[in-house]
Amino acid sequence: MDKSSAKEDVAGREVLEVIREKYDEIFSAEKKVADFILKNPQKAVDSNVSELAKKSGVSDATVIRMCHHIGYAGYYQFRITLAGDLGRKQYGVDNIPESKDAVEKRFREYAEEMLVIGRNMDSDVMWNCVKLLKTCKQAHIMAVGNTSPLAQYMGFRLGRLGIKCTYNVAPEYFMNHVNLADEEDILIGISQSGTSKQVIQGLELGKEKGLKSMVITAFPQSPAAALADYVLPSAGKEEAFSYYKSYAHLYETAVIDALLSFVTNEELIKTKHADKPEIMLSETKM
Repeated sequence: MDKSSAKEDVAGREVLEVIREKYDEIFSAEKKVADFILKNPQKAVDSNVSELAKKSGVSDATVIRMCHHIGYAGYYQFRITLAGDLGRKQYGVDNIPESKDAVEKRFREYAEEMLVIGRNMDSDVMWNCVKLLKTCKQAHIMAVGNTSPLAQYMGFRLGRLGIKCTYNVAPEYFMNHVNLADEEDILIGISQSGTSKQVIQGLELGKEKGLKSMVITAFPQSPAAALADYVLPSAGKEEAFSYYKSYAHLYETAVIDALLSFVTNEELIKTKHADKPEIMLSETKM
C-alpha cells in the first residue's frame, strides 16, 4: 500500500481503530509503540515524539515510522488526530461570563504563569545565553509557521541593540544563512512544540558546523531542545495536549523580552549607531 492510499484510509477514522486494524502489518518494534498507545491513549497524546519513544522503549525514528506505516504523514498529524478523538466530547462552547472578574482572572493567570517560568528558569543558562548574544559575530534566528513573527520580532530587537542577525519566514532562507555561518556565529531556535522539522534541521546543520545554539521552547524534553547547547523554557507547567492548538505565544515573547533586557548595552548601541533608524523614522510620527 502506497502512502497516498494509506492516508486516504485513515481520513475521518478514529486513531485507535486504525492502530488495531493495521497492528499485524507493522514491525515488532513499532508494535511496542502501538501497545503503549492502545493502553495509554491520553499519555500518548500528552507526549512529544521523544517522550513517547522513551515510554515505549524504542527510538524516535521508530515512533515516526509507525505513524507512517499506519497511514499518517508524521507524528504530529497522528498526535493531533488522536487528541481530537479523545477530546471531541470534552470541548464545547466556552461560555465565559462577560464580566470584569473574568477579564481580571485571565490576566492574573497570565501573570502567574510568567512568575512560574521565572522561578523555574536556570539563571546560569540565561546568563550564558546573554553572553553568547553579546559576543557573537552574528545571530541566526530560526522559526517556522505561526512562530515566524517571533523571529522577526527578536531580529528587529537585536538589530536595535546593535547585534547583527539574520531571520526570515522562509526555511530556505534561514537554512542558507546557517549553512554560510562563521564559527563565531550562533543559532537561536524558537519552537513552542520543539518539534518543528525545519528548526531541528537548522540546529543539526549548526551542530555539524560547531556553532553554539539556544532554543526557546515550551517542551524542554523535545527534539529541538536536545540539540541545543542552552534551553530557555517558555512554560511554567506541563499541560495536557489540546486538540484545539494554541497559537498564542505570549510566554515565548516574555522569555525573549527577558533575555533581551539583559543583553541591552547602551555603549554598543552608541558604537554601532543602532538607534539611527529610529531617529530617521521619527519624522514619520506626529
